[in-house]
Amino acid sequence: MPYTGLGSIHMPLPTAILLTYGYFLIFGWVLLEQIGLPLPATPVLVAAGALSATEHMSFPTALLASVAACLTADTVWFLFGRRYGNMVLRLLCKFSLESTVCVRRTHDSFGKRGAYTLLFAKFVPGLSVIAPPVAGQTGMSLARFLLFDSGGSILWAGSLLLAGRLFGDLLRRNPDLLNWAGRFGGALLLLGILGFFVSRIYRRQAYFKKLRTARLEPEVLKQMLDAGEPVYIVDLRHPLELVPDPFTLPGAHHVSPDALAAHSSEIPLDRDIILYCTCPSEATAAKTAMTLQKLGIERVRPLRGGFDEWKRLGFPMDAIEPVAMAHH
Repeated sequence: MPYTGLGSIHMPLPTAILLTYGYFLIFGWVLLEQIGLPLPATPVLVAAGALSATEHMSFPTALLASVAACLTADTVWFLFGRRYGNMVLRLLCKFSLESTVCVRRTHDSFGKRGAYTLLFAKFVPGLSVIAPPVAGQTGMSLARFLLFDSGGSILWAGSLLLAGRLFGDLLRRNPDLLNWAGRFGGALLLLGILGFFVSRIYRRQAYFKKLRTARLEPEVLKQMLDAGEPVYIVDLRHPLELVPDPFTLPGAHHVSPDALAAHSSEIPLDRDIILYCTCPSEATAAKTAMTLQKLGIERVRPLRGGFDEWKRLGFPMDAIEPVAMAHH
């Protein structure tokens, strides 16, 4: 592929790689992102759009490669969602870095907008991967899914390629800007990818901080129990932790974090869900709460201090029968 139109500008490494592998790189990168891997395709599509301004890449072909990658990944998730339902959604929630998008909100969006949700899903962090399996779970026909998913893929990839194309046109008209981009474009691309990861990790940590502030004090839970308020208490401790201390909080359900997520549909939504463990800073309770909130269970609160603090305060507990312990 000739380098005409770029003069003597030294090509930054990421751009050179894009020129070398072209549409295969676009297809593969977009495919990996749509599968759910944390590999942002935005910088690659913007760079491809910019290269189309200098005729080093074809805008329609780059768009076709992007849409084909989206449809490939989305159709697989759609079919998995149709067949395996909640199991696929739990898997996606477990590995997703996004804590702001939960399955219930996705279901609500499909309930209000139907297949039109697919037209904007790729613009919403986290929703892009969750929407296809939810569409399959709702019983949408494959033909209707492909129609709307194609539209959404074209809008998403086309807007990024167009943004790059406009930037590429600006570079052609301004030689000084072109020279600057040639020197620093690679660094900016890498910084953009790094910024993507940092922002997602920051949002995740901000969520944990918010969750910590939502912790329920043991004294408050004691008052709720004394007043007869309906609560759903979950003991997340490992069975081995119960051997030396065979007690739980009053009425608590002893369930492992994985089992709790697997049976999330059985958790009542009309009351507070109190989670407790014995790990430092309620780490297990906090992570489990995040998983449940992604699945649409919003009234989840870790118990500050967990079992140890409840015991230290001398609050009442229920004894666990040895048979029940062996059962778990």
